[in-house]
Formats: sequence, structure tokens, C-alpha cells
Amino acid sequence: MAYDTAISNRVSDLLTSRRVSFETKAMMGGLCFMVNDKMCLGVTDKLMVRLDPAVESESLKLRGCRPMDFTGRPMKGYVFVHPEGIETETQLRHWVNLALEFNPRAKASKKRAKRSS
Repeated sequence: MAYDTAISNRVSDLLTSRRVSFETKAMMGGLCFMVNDKMCLGVTDKLMVRLDPAVESESLKLRGCRPMDFTGRPMKGYVFVHPEGIETETQLRHWVNLALEFNPRAKASKKRAKRSS
């Protein structure tokens, strides 16, 4: 699946303007924004936000926000925000702020051991 470059450019511009150090990685059919070596945000045809599970239920009440569900079982601490929920820069900034606020407390994925040849 190709990701929405307009959304990814907006996220990248916002992170850059805030002087947040990040990397991008192709992952899960989209583009992930890694902050402190942890998945923070992602883009497919919508925005994926990693947020504090304590604010997830309130966040799901906002326009365009849905549980992140790849397998029939929603992932705690992750939501999708459809384009209608990030139409304005204020809306996008809200979601980026939630992700960045949680990032220092988020657990990093375990590093995979490199295969030896």
C-alpha cells in the first residue's frame, strides 16, 4: 500500500519546525516516523498515532479517530486518524503533540539480532 505523501510531508514539516530529531522507515505498508528509536507516528492513507493508553478513550471521541486494528483486535495505545480529523494544522498539531508527549515513556521494540553470514 502506498502512503499519502501529503500527510507525510505535513508531519515531517511539523516535526522539523519543532526541531524534533526523527527518522522515517517504511513499515506496515506505510511510512513510520521514529523518535528516539521508537515508533511515534505513521502514515498510510491516514495518520497512525502512538499515544498514552490513558488518553486513548477520550481521543477516540474526536473527529476521524478510530482504534488501530490490523488483525480484528485493536492495539492499545495506537489510533488511526482519518483525513477528516487532520484537515487543519491545529488538528494535526494536536495528534503530533499527543504522540510526542508519550514518546519518552513508550517502550522501544527489542532490537533484532543481526544474522551472521
